Order: sequence, then structure tokens, then C-alpha cells
Amino acid sequence: MFDAVRNNKRIVQVFLALITLPFAFFGVDSYMRSDGSGGDVATIGDVKITQQQFQQTLREQQERLRTQMGAQFDPKMLENPEARKAILDDLINQRLLVIEAGKKNMVAGDNAIRQAIGAIEAFKVDGKFSVERYEAALRAQGMSPAGFEAQLRQDLTLQQLAGAIGQSGVVSRSVADRVLALQTEKREVMEVRLSRDAYLGKVKLADDAAKKFYDENAKEFEVPEQAKAEYVVLSMESIAGQLAVTDAEIKAWYDGHKDRFLVPEERRASHVLIASEKLGKDKAKAKAEALLADIRKNPAAFADLAKKNSDDPGSASKGGDLGFFGRGMMVKSFDDATMSLKEGEISGVVESDFGFHIIKLTGIHAAKEKPLAEVRGEIEAELKKAAGARKFAEAAETFSNMVYEQSDSLKPVADKFKLAIKSSDWLARQANPANGALGNEKLMAALFSEDSVKNRRNTEAVEIATNTLVAARLVDYKAKELQPFDGVKASIETLLKNKEAQVLASKDGEARLDALKKGDDKLTWGAARSVSRMDARQLPPPAAQSVFRMETGKLPSYTGGDLPGSGYALYKLTRVDAGEKLDDARKQAMLKQLDNLAAQEEVQLYLAALRSRYKVEINQAALESKDK
Repeated sequence: MFDAVRNNKRIVQVFLALITLPFAFFGVDSYMRSDGSGGDVATIGDVKITQQQFQQTLREQQERLRTQMGAQFDPKMLENPEARKAILDDLINQRLLVIEAGKKNMVAGDNAIRQAIGAIEAFKVDGKFSVERYEAALRAQGMSPAGFEAQLRQDLTLQQLAGAIGQSGVVSRSVADRVLALQTEKREVMEVRLSRDAYLGKVKLADDAAKKFYDENAKEFEVPEQAKAEYVVLSMESIAGQLAVTDAEIKAWYDGHKDRFLVPEERRASHVLIASEKLGKDKAKAKAEALLADIRKNPAAFADLAKKNSDDPGSASKGGDLGFFGRGMMVKSFDDATMSLKEGEISGVVESDFGFHIIKLTGIHAAKEKPLAEVRGEIEAELKKAAGARKFAEAAETFSNMVYEQSDSLKPVADKFKLAIKSSDWLARQANPANGALGNEKLMAALFSEDSVKNRRNTEAVEIATNTLVAARLVDYKAKELQPFDGVKASIETLLKNKEAQVLASKDGEARLDALKKGDDKLTWGAARSVSRMDARQLPPPAAQSVFRMETGKLPSYTGGDLPGSGYALYKLTRVDAGEKLDDARKQAMLKQLDNLAAQEEVQLYLAALRSRYKVEINQAALESKDK
């Protein structure tokens, strides 16, 4: 219904895009109380980012990527210096913004939090906010309402800070027009390709070239070690699934928690909003009072007057209808007025931060209690989960002890906890999320350990997820081995010939380009093609940039470049024309892209200024450390 924060949306979007990690909750108190140590990864004035905090963020980012990429995820993709530095930069940016917001006494209010939560579709049932759905959704993510609301408050506070920066990152009209002209400009080019394959016949490899490459790159020809395993999984769910809950226990729990199953009263209202910022406070109030007088004379005209006059675009088209909502979901003055009305009654003029409202109460859903039959399954699942959680801690200790003490077999622990012993296909040492329970890096390290390989003992019980333990046992093993030279000789020779042919094509292409630039054009060019920066599909991606950098003052002009893996290409520019006029929709889309680029530059400058102001220092040794 209302904007939780009124701000410059473009700047806000750029802020949120530049900070690639989901915005993490850092209480300001924790900044001021951070003792730090020589192992701190970075300092921001007196504020520390500890090794523990950095490693936790790194692990969380790994889990997010694991979820997004599935089988394509490689745990080592975040172990390189560039990835670690990028994550640290995001942490530093987040903390800089939170500190700066605190200095400026910015904080999102309770009303903004309520409105933002109420607008999230995932928390709605039949289009209405549901407390039960809200709490269930958070539980599924391992979050509490208090924790989620704290994160949301901080995120909205960031938006306030972003909006306060202003709109200085706007591209001037003259610059925008020039950029658009360049984007639509048409260039007529002709092409000659020098295929790499045409030079293969000229390649002469030394007799020992393949063997030398094999010896110098032996690791590339290793078949990595592999193992087959059997394993068992003990989880809180598996424990809970074996438990029974009686009808009496369910009834007793229901009777003791009836407040949880109370559906609070909800009210449906329509309104007309006259925004203060549009007319000014006095004129807006006067207009609202005049409209109220008209509505009092003809209450049936409320919907029509809302459509014609309301400044709330979300509800005006529906005659002002806001649907059903609970107490506390609207700003206080609006909420209080709505809750005081009788069904069908129309309020006086009600003032809020957004302007002046005329409210009509159109429906009431009285508070009611959900019957036991409706929530029985939910209670049963919760009781099983609670009992499973209690029993899991005890079971986990026994499970861990048994796989260690009876290390020659997984059968005893499987029998005790009624677990299935599962078998894997061939596995590599490198953890792969596609392998499910055996996709854990620590578990793979234990499975491929010297003790496991030599003695075929059970691995230790490894926690692969919250309340989930796995123990495995190696049943078959293949050591890594170097492929024989004779088996890979032909492929090495092909590789070397292709590389050398590419070099020959490049040398020939550069020589021909030099001759063309001196006026010696005796090539047989291909058919002319018309290309633009907006549509360069007829050009190989490596060549596009070169073509659009060509001189246009004197035609024809020439350029060329490598086409990695396929040869070399030469281009002849013969004509340059102004492009076709863009329609309004495409023009506006491109102008928006330019504004976004300007906003990115503005935000980067702002963050750079904050870094300088708060004296950010990075401990390179701690950043490169992989200690957990």
C-alpha cells in the first residue's frame, strides 16, 4: 500500500547489487565491543572483522553457491585469492554502510518493518498476511521472527542511507544522445578468415615434442584415485520418524497452546488517500475534507471517488480496496481509525505520514480458534520433531562411539538405529554436492585417509548438516595412476599441432594486416555485412571490440585479431551510417542502462570515500589464511 522507504530507487538497487552477499546482520554494539587480535582480517577504524567472522561468511557463501549450482559447484572456487578478497570487500562495504547509517542516526521504524513483512508474498495465504505462514517459513530457514526482523530493519536502513545520497549520478542529455548514436551506428564490414586448420600442414613437431610435453605436464595425465563406499546416515528426521505420538499427547499440547491457534480479527477497508507531498499539507487536507463531504452525501459513490481521486495507485484502481489486514499492519493512525469503525461506517479525515485518508470499513473477520482436527497433523509433526531433537543428542553420541569402537563394520550401528546401509558408485576424493550425503569435504577427506584406505575402518561420524551425521567405510579403492605415454601420445601431438598452427595463422594474419594498412589490398573479401554495437551477432565475440574501435575518418580502414582455437580474422570497414531512430521504449530502456552505470560509479565513489574516512586496513596474511 505505501512505500516502506521513500528514496531514489536506482541508487538503492545499485547499492544492493554491489553488495553481492545477502545483507548480513551486524549489531553496532558488536562493532564497539570487538576485542580483535592480530588475526583480524580487516579493521575499519576501531571496528574489526575477525578471522572467525570471515570464515563463517565464506562458508555461508559456499552453501549458497552449492544450492544454486548443484552438481556444477566446486568447493575450491572460493579458495582463490580473488574470491576471498571479493567476499571481504563485501563484508567491509556492509559494515561501512551500517556504521555510517548509525552515525547519521538512521533506522527503519516499526511501521516500515510491518509494512515490508506484510507485502512479502511468501507470508500470505489467499492474498492475506498469515502469522502461521510467516513463522513456518522462518522456521524452515532456521530463523526466528526477531532475527529476521532485525535483518530486515538493517536492510531498510541501508535503503534510507542510499536514498540520502541523492541523484547526482545522472547522465547529461548531450552525453546520452551521443552514446545512443554510437550504439545504433551501422558499420559495413567485410571479412577474411585465416583458418587454423589451413596451417596444420606447415607444422613440423620435433621428434621428442610429445614426450617432452608429457613429462613436463605429467599431472594432466593422471587418473585420480577413486573409491567405492558404504555409509549410514543418522538424522533428527530419521529418529523422529521412528517415534509415535498419542492422541492424548496431541490433545494436551493443543489445550496448552490454544493461543497459538487463535486467528486474530482481520478487517477489510477501502480508502481514499490525498498525498501531502503532492499538494502540500494544507491543500491536501482541504481536498480530503471536501471529498469527505461528497462521500457523506452519497456513500455509494465511495469507490468511484477513490478511483478518480486517490493517490494510492495500488488501491485506487480497485475503488480504494485494501483487502483484509490485521491490527498493526498499517501505520498507527490509519490502524487506530480502522479498528474503531463499525462495518459499513466511514471515518473522518485521518492524517498519516503519507497524507490524509478517508476510510470505509467494508468487512470484519472475527477472531476464531482453529479446531484440533485442522491442526492435528501440524502438532503431531512438531511433537515428533521436538522428541526427535531431544533423542538425537543422545543418539548422536552413541552413534559416534559405535562407529569408532566397532570400526570393522557399519552393521552394528545400522541395526541399533534401524538405518539402511547405502552403497555408492565410484567416488573421487574431491567433494561433489551431486553425491548427496557423500558430498561433504570433511567426510571425503576421512574416507580417503591413509587409515581408511589401508585398514578399511569406518570413518568418524561427520556432521554434514545440522542434526545430520554420516559414517562411511571404504569397500573398494583405485590408487591414482599415470596414463601410459603411448595411450595419450596421439592426443598430445594433436594438441601441439593445433597450438603451433594457431601461432602460424596469427603471424600470417598480422603480416597481412600490416600490408593492408600500407595500402596493399589484394585479398578476396567476403560479402559486406552491416553490424552495430546493438547487434553484432554476425561478428565473432573476440573480433567485435576491434571492429567498433576502427578509425572512421578515412575509409577503407582495417583491423584484425586472433580467433582463439580457430585462427585469425581480418576486417575491412567500408562504410559508416547513422542508425535507425529508436522507438521510445527501446530508447528509455537504454537511457535507464546509462543511468544505472552512472549510479554504479556514484556508489563506488561513495564507498571509496567511506573507506578513506574510516581508514580501512586489510591484513593480507590473515585473508590468505585458511584456518577455520
